[in-house]
Amino acid sequence: MIDNLAKGDMKSANANIRDILEDINNSNVTQVQVVDTKGTIRGDSDVNSQSWVGQKTTDEDIKQVLYNGRTYTKLTYDKTDDKRYYVSITPLFSSSGNTNTLVGAVYLRASLEQVYSSLSNVTVIFFSAALIATGLGLFLAILISRAITQPIDEMKKQTARIARGDYSGQVHVYGNDELGQLAQAVNNLSVRVEEAQESSEAERRRLDSVLSHMSDGVIATDRRGNVIIMNEMASEALNIDAAEADGQSILDVLNIRGRYTLRDLLEKHDEIILNLSDDEHEQVLNAYFSLIQRESGFISGLVCVLHDVTEQKKIDRERRQFVSNVSHELRTPLTSMRSYIEALNDGAWKDPKVAPNFLKVTQDETDRMIRMINDLLSLSRMDSGTSKLDLELVNLNELYNYILDRFDMMLKTDTNDNKKAKKNYTIKRDFTRRELWVEIDTDKFMQVVDNIMNNAIKYSPDGGVVTCRLLETHNHVILSISDQGLGIPKKDVSHIFDRFFRVDKARSRAQGGTGLGLAISKEVIELHGGKIWVDSIEGKGSTFYISLPYEEYEGDLWDEN
Repeated sequence: MIDNLAKGDMKSANANIRDILEDINNSNVTQVQVVDTKGTIRGDSDVNSQSWVGQKTTDEDIKQVLYNGRTYTKLTYDKTDDKRYYVSITPLFSSSGNTNTLVGAVYLRASLEQVYSSLSNVTVIFFSAALIATGLGLFLAILISRAITQPIDEMKKQTARIARGDYSGQVHVYGNDELGQLAQAVNNLSVRVEEAQESSEAERRRLDSVLSHMSDGVIATDRRGNVIIMNEMASEALNIDAAEADGQSILDVLNIRGRYTLRDLLEKHDEIILNLSDDEHEQVLNAYFSLIQRESGFISGLVCVLHDVTEQKKIDRERRQFVSNVSHELRTPLTSMRSYIEALNDGAWKDPKVAPNFLKVTQDETDRMIRMINDLLSLSRMDSGTSKLDLELVNLNELYNYILDRFDMMLKTDTNDNKKAKKNYTIKRDFTRRELWVEIDTDKFMQVVDNIMNNAIKYSPDGGVVTCRLLETHNHVILSISDQGLGIPKKDVSHIFDRFFRVDKARSRAQGGTGLGLAISKEVIELHGGKIWVDSIEGKGSTFYISLPYEEYEGDLWDEN
């Protein structure tokens, strides 16, 4: 075709063009047009454009290609059919010798709808694939995330349970990777914390048991001196509730603020004396302090041990008082005896009027010292537990009457050698009619009643009445002796059974008392499992009570003969 166009053989060229156009079988190619160098249309594949064949082309683009000999392409949009087209205008050259001669051009227009449709399909496929890939990625990410976060969440929950003190749960171990090793570590931690907690709880229970059974009070503080532990004995000794004392400064709890500082307790004082006595009772505590130190030497707290020394102080004071009283009680008669003996030695023995009196006073003082020493020996045996009771079952009504009969007989019989006026008194008896049988040491019990009766008669006025009663309660018998004497001051009632205690020392000593009678009476009654006490109104008299355990016996348990 190109050769025919170059030769100018238009008939052959037209035939060639028609053959080529007929051979074009592409659904996308909508128009192929062949133009010669003069711009004449030589052939057109579009049936509707056959009338243009042989005419000059009006297409400026074709003219431009024929002019410059360069291929021209463009994309165009046809509004008539609402389609997009690709237009290509290609120049045709004939090779003749060493030169290329332009012989025409080929105009080609192809529809792009199928291309765009394919692109749309590809785009849909791409985006669908992207969505599928994204969904699959999200699904895999969720799976992977759950595989990572689930054990982490389980470990988080387990650590929260551990923090609450619940060690029963276990984290599931999904593998041997880092998360699996971490889960296993959490499980091991849970077990170890539980074991440590159980050990700590056991130690705490042992500590509580030790503290609660200690006879001394114990207070522990933190490094600031605030109370963190207080046992029951310390709470009772200081009369403060342990919960109330918790968090308070030990200086306030011990009531020593102002006298001591916390630094004094930490550095200077390992022992202080707390005197908590008041008008109603006496209480003295020894407070011992010790530091709580770590191995590094850091002071983390303070321990205070409270030891109640009230009884010890009382015993020491009574011992000193007892020694002083014994010394005084012995010195007084010895001094008196020495004076009379010196007088006799100086010649008074020659005076028949004076010598007998001096000898009698010396003998009386000697007898009083012997009685005192015997009383001291009796008390000593009772204190040491070597004094034993010779118990026998006796009719207390008869025994009590027998003792009182002796005092009635003493009133009727005058045995006083110096003929001094005798004190008159009346013994009034008020006994239960029921016979009361009790197990007692008869001799020691008579000694107690004799002592109380003697005191009642001594301190009663002339012509006074001594009332003796015997009654029965549910499981005790109570014997009482009331006088109409001077009575005992209220402040002295609690000391009346102390050794060597006298309400009126001069009068008691003048009447020959040793000051040990009531002390011995108290010891004897307590040996019998009983109790002795006194009620007194100063200026009106005193009533001494003796209570003994009583159990009713059947009549055939003893032989009255």
